[in-house]
Amino acid sequence: MTQAVLFQHGLGGDDAQVAANWPETADALRVTVNCRGHKDTPLGPDRPFGIPLFAQDALDAMAEHRTFVAAGISMGAAISLHLACRHPERVTGLILVRPAWSFASAPDNMAPIAEMAVLLQRLPPEAARAEFSAGETGRRLAREAPDNLASLLGYADRPQATLFAEVLADIAAGSPGAPRHEVEALRLPTLIIANDHDAIHPQACAETLAATIPGARLVSVVPKALDRDRHHHEVKAAIADFLALHARRTP
Repeated sequence: MTQAVLFQHGLGGDDAQVAANWPETADALRVTVNCRGHKDTPLGPDRPFGIPLFAQDALDAMAEHRTFVAAGISMGAAISLHLACRHPERVTGLILVRPAWSFASAPDNMAPIAEMAVLLQRLPPEAARAEFSAGETGRRLAREAPDNLASLLGYADRPQATLFAEVLADIAAGSPGAPRHEVEALRLPTLIIANDHDAIHPQACAETLAATIPGARLVSVVPKALDRDRHHHEVKAAIADFLALHARRTP
């Protein structure tokens, strides 16, 4: 039987981001839900825009699948971890690509996102983009993590950047809602993919989760900032290997 994989995108991303990291050779059905405020999905009336809200939306899309592998990139990884902790009877495997949270709310690596959210709420998008680029955080990211900087500046280019700033602020202030003791209790195959040269997704975060989830496998890949094509190739290869092994283990 073909295994189902719920593969969620990162903050500001969409199903195209997931497709770029998905191994087409995988014998699996991929389901991706564009989160509220992303692509063509409306913001809706519910607040705050936290991981639990986005996780419930994603879970609703899996109603036809009794069990599934939960996978995600960045924010999507947090959604997957939340689902694994809250619905262990349904999640049979876990894939965390460049996780940005471990257990704390509003970790330091979320500060650049919160900073951009404030600027977009206060200034027109082009002015917010210019002020962020010229500021201390923007200059530091230009030196240390240019791929992160490009993503942050891209928030100002969205059609409804001012409205999306609310999503940015809420997500940056939140957490996966998966406390350490619940993560320690997970008993499922887990793949964690990380890289360096990344200020928003520090490798230390991935290492913390890998040390906490029993039996988790940590794979390091080349950063997008150094070689985007190779990054995607290595991510897809790691996911394909994991899914192939998982399919053999799953009755």
